[in-house]
Amino acid sequence: MAIAERRRTKRYPLKLPLSVRPSGIPTAGEILTECRDVSSHGVFFFLEQPLKSGSTLDLLLTLPSEITRGEPVRLRCQARVQRTETAGEGRVGIAAKIERYRFLPGKRERRRGS
Repeated sequence: MAIAERRRTKRYPLKLPLSVRPSGIPTAGEILTECRDVSSHGVFFFLEQPLKSGSTLDLLLTLPSEITRGEPVRLRCQARVQRTETAGEGRVGIAAKIERYRFLPGKRERRRGS
């Protein structure tokens, strides 16, 4: 029996650097990882420790110029863990739904002599 696809938006298999920080925990540090895939509504990435389903996350990812066809674009996202799955090799796969996001200003170079 085939499993029905529940995703409403296309996922893109992009391995992008990703910063993950559990929300609302002042002592939680930033975890650097990379995503396996991303869509307009979610991201899938790997961590060494599981996260509780339903917990909120602050994510920071950068879309490279190969995707944006211009300057790299940084996105800060608020997301919620939807599910986790054992990925082997001591890793846990995390599927997170993006609830809000905003574009961050890019780094601008100062012109010398202006």
